[in-house]
Amino acid sequence: MATGCPINFDVAYLREQVRSTYEQVARNPEGDYHFHRGPDYAHRFLGYDPDELARLPELSTARFAGVGNPLAIGPIGAGATVLDHACGAGMDLLLAAGKVGSRGRAIGIDMTPAMIECAARAARQAGLSHIAEFRQGYYENLPVPDASVDVVISNGVLNLSPEKHRVMNEVFRVLKPGGYLYLADVVVQQELNMEARSNPDLWAACVGGALVEPELEALAREAGFARGRITRRFNCFYDTTAESKVAKHLFVQSVNFIARKNP
Repeated sequence: MATGCPINFDVAYLREQVRSTYEQVARNPEGDYHFHRGPDYAHRFLGYDPDELARLPELSTARFAGVGNPLAIGPIGAGATVLDHACGAGMDLLLAAGKVGSRGRAIGIDMTPAMIECAARAARQAGLSHIAEFRQGYYENLPVPDASVDVVISNGVLNLSPEKHRVMNEVFRVLKPGGYLYLADVVVQQELNMEARSNPDLWAACVGGALVEPELEALAREAGFARGRITRRFNCFYDTTAESKVAKHLFVQSVNFIARKNP
């Protein structure tokens, strides 16, 4: 099962590797990484609207490193409260802020100070700082009250946690009854071998901690969600060094996934 991490896995080292990796992306988005980044990747691989991306500050879009397109999963209405539970430089959250409008709220949580700094600056540049707010924190312990959010968006971060049950339980906690999870994440069709699952660098690249596909729906159901299902698939690791480090027959890919908290 990939919902946890291997015995004797150094969780503290993993967290530092994840933080360090995305600090580097925040400082230097053009650097050499295991994964794709940027607005052209978001459009060509993940189906984002290039016109919408062009209206956002490059400070945000150049640092985008998501694996799917959670905003394509379902509607986000005017006046809604949206939470991005690991927002990075804020591209998804700023797109959501434009949808909720001045009567709504868009809350971004991230563990990486440099990403939070980029996201906050991008919100000011986009004229959305009256809607979007950013807080430093962890997805296993969201600094958000119970039942206060209409939609949680998530893009490529569940796989990074060694405590996936706790992450999903936190998402369920903060959602209002009837609220939705719009999640994009990495899945595999067969369990990774222990060498790959024990490699913190592969975890930081969104591969080492990937769920076997059926585990995603099971994880959501165990947290209390209903009607969890995959809505779309992406080949987000095509021609990356992350893809080259795992066996081709494992079919590493990413998916859009929707689930609802019953009213």
